[in-house]
Parts: sequence; C-alpha cells; structure tokens
Amino acid sequence: MASENAIHGKFEVRVINKTIVKAADPSPEPRIIRLSNLDLLSGRFPVTYIYFYRKSHNNHSISETLKDSLAQCLSHFYPFAGTIYENQKSNEPEIICNNNGALVIEAQASLHLKEFDFYDLNQSLQGKLVSIDHQFPVQIQITSFICGGVSITFTFDHALGDASAFGKFLLTWSEIASRKPISCTPDHSRNLRARSPPSYDPFVDDEFISCTMEDIRNIPTISVLLKRLYFIDESSISILQRLASTNGHKRTKIESFSAYIWKVMANAIDKKHNRCKIGWLVDGRTRLSKYENSMSNYIGNILSVIFGESDVTNLKQGSIADVADIIHKKISMVTNEGHFRNLIDWVECHRPGLMLSKSVLGLTGPALVISSGRRFPVAELDFGFGSPVLGTVCSTIERLGVGYINQRQSATGDGSWTVSAILWPEMVEALESDPDHIFQPMNINHIQLIFSAPVSPLAQNCLGIMKSNASNSQSTPLLQAAMTKEMKRCK
Repeated sequence: MASENAIHGKFEVRVINKTIVKAADPSPEPRIIRLSNLDLLSGRFPVTYIYFYRKSHNNHSISETLKDSLAQCLSHFYPFAGTIYENQKSNEPEIICNNNGALVIEAQASLHLKEFDFYDLNQSLQGKLVSIDHQFPVQIQITSFICGGVSITFTFDHALGDASAFGKFLLTWSEIASRKPISCTPDHSRNLRARSPPSYDPFVDDEFISCTMEDIRNIPTISVLLKRLYFIDESSISILQRLASTNGHKRTKIESFSAYIWKVMANAIDKKHNRCKIGWLVDGRTRLSKYENSMSNYIGNILSVIFGESDVTNLKQGSIADVADIIHKKISMVTNEGHFRNLIDWVECHRPGLMLSKSVLGLTGPALVISSGRRFPVAELDFGFGSPVLGTVCSTIERLGVGYINQRQSATGDGSWTVSAILWPEMVEALESDPDHIFQPMNINHIQLIFSAPVSPLAQNCLGIMKSNASNSQSTPLLQAAMTKEMKRCK
C-alpha cells in the first residue's frame, strides 16, 4: 500500500514552458553516426529516469541553471542533441549530429510532494511527470510542486546508449551545473566491429531474433502491467546474501536477490506453466576492454541479456542457495569477451534492421528481467540545488513481453535499495504478501523528506531490533532459514 495521504494519480500537471536547448559548442560540422551492432539490439525503447528534490532556496533559478548547464553538457555529448532517422538505403537508424537540440518542458503539479504516490506509478508518469515527443532523442521535464519540491524526468531514445552511457551524461551535466571538474571524456566512436569473417555460437540463435519497430510496438504483453516502486532495507539484502552463500561460495547481492525473486515467481505464475525464465542484463564494457577501464566512457549500447530457465517445482523446493547456484552459473556464461564477440558477429550476419531477445518480445513464455543499476548515479546528481531524495528508472512502455525489475542504491546512501518494477498483478501480490516483507511499497517515510527509513520485519526479527516484541513475533520462512544457518555457523 502507498502512504495514506498519497494522491493516486488524481492531480493535474500544467505545462508552463517548452524550450529547445541546443549544444553551446556543437560538433564542428554535421556528421552521421552509424549505430553499432549492439546498438541495434536496444529495441529503441524510451528509457526514463525520475529524480525528486526537496524545496530549494533558489527554486526560481532551477530551470535556468538546468538549461544553461545542459547546453554545455550537450557540447560534450553532441549526438544527444541530434536527430535519429532511419536510413532508407540501409533500413537502419542513424544519428544525425545536427544540433537539433534537447526538449525541456517546465510544468507545475497541483499537489505537495508529500502527497505524491511514490508506490503506484501507473497513473503518475506519462502525460504528467513524463512527456514523450519522438522528434527529440533527449527530453527533460522539470515539474514544480506546491511545496517547492521538484521532480526531473530524463527520457532517452535507447539508440543513444544504455544505462552506463546515460549515467555518464547525467553525471557530467550535474558536474557542469555545480561547477565541478568534469570526470568523463565521452567516447563517441561506436567502434564495435564484427570479426572477419563473422562467426558465432549457435546458442545466440536460440536467444535473439530479427525484428522491426512494428514488432516492438505490438509485443504480445504478458498481462496488465503494474508499475510499482519499492524500498528494500540493507539488512534484508544482507540476510538474502547470507542465505545464498554456502560452502565457502559467496554470492553477489544481485545473485542472492535474483534467487529470492525467482522462487517467488515460481509460486506466482499460472499453474499451466511448469517452467519459467528469469534474465539478467550484463554490461560488456569490462569484458571488451583491452586494458582496465579503457571502455568506461564508451557512449552507446554494450549490453547483453541472458535467461535462465528452470522447472517450477525445483524452484519451489530448492533453497535460496540452490537457486543462487543456478543463477551464478548462468550469468558466468556471458561475463566474458567471447560472448560479446559472438553477439556482435551474430548481429552482423542478420543485418539490416533491429534485433531483440526472443523473451523480451514475449515469444518464450513467462519471463522476468532483473537489471542492476548499482553504479548509476543517484545521490551524486546534485545540479547545484541539493542532492535528490529519490532517484530511479521508470517506464512509459505500455507493451512488454517480460516482467522487469531494476534495483539501485537509494539516495540515503545507507546501503538500502530503491527497486522499480513492471510486473503482472499476481507477481505484485506474491511479493507484497510474502510474510518476510522484503519488498516494502515506497512512501515518504522511506526517503529523506521526513523520517528515516523503517526496517523490514525480516530484518527486525533476525537482527533483534525488536527485542521487546520478540516473544510475540511470527517466525517466517526466511527468518527460520537465516536463524538456522546462523546457529550452525556459531556451533
């Protein structure tokens, strides 16, 4: 449930001004950037990030500060001020670096920030806090609330890049706005070339398929999609990681988190399915680097997705550690240079056009994708009027063939997570009805507007925070497992 005082999408947003911001110092001459092979796997989905800020003493100058610094930032990221057209000869999108500009919308919302429903985003995004104009690959909406608080949404065409590229853009923009040294020299080379001759493992054929924009617009969606925002406290994350790590094998937080999600999913899908899939987005920059960090500033897409599939009964009966072992082995298959070279070559053999994962297109049955945004800047995005109280990815996508979960560090910097989810109703119900309450519906108590974040019942019990009520607390499955493991360790 959302906060009791939250207004569930029943508010108005009035557009006050629209501005096209061009690069202050554009590229020397108009040029065309041909998309790389991995750019063609992006699906051209719009990618939106939303950040909320407290009232600033200089609210009247926020928009001007953002627009002035954006013009300077676009000089470094000049493709982001361009236009994306489909080349009629190659039948593939291209970026025309013509300094067409980025669209900035200024708006006023008819509610206080404390009344905003941070949990149920279905009614609060598109047409309100997020505007979509396909003429501009980069769009920003600055929305002021009655209390003086501000939300900023940043929407990018996926052809421009992936989360790593967008994170570099936003961090550079904030550094310029707050007059700090710029930490990134962007690499716009898009130099991911196929081998000669191209060759790939047949496994890639099983995972990816050629498609068109029409195919993407008409994805057979799995169900009604609910867009939700959750808070997960640091203690719950640590407990999941402890449960997933056995026999000296420490699992990552994402592997541990994924194991928990997959077990919940196995119990939530329609009983007519005896198998289900879960996938992970993997960044290839470190895998393709010739030396350490040599591709850290590469602007474009270097992502792959790998899916694991398992029997529903095995997932239900297995422990979190058992499921985490499956996940670790699956992810390890793609965290290497060979996989990304295979993928680049596969695209080369299937050009022209776009390509996408079969599961993302909804062609392989129940599936869910988990994406980690742990390196994406959140608290760092201070544009000169303070750090955000909340920052996350969100989506205006209406049709998607998979469920989607993205985690990232919360703005509090205490190790807790903000989790953005696009899920079918049964999965939402399963996560929220779990007695361990790992997923806590986001509300103002979880962010720095008013109070410090509460701790989940699982963490309260396992860590003894509620000692006075311990005799009355209910033991949950994860709590039992965590306590049993801890007792064995202490013997």
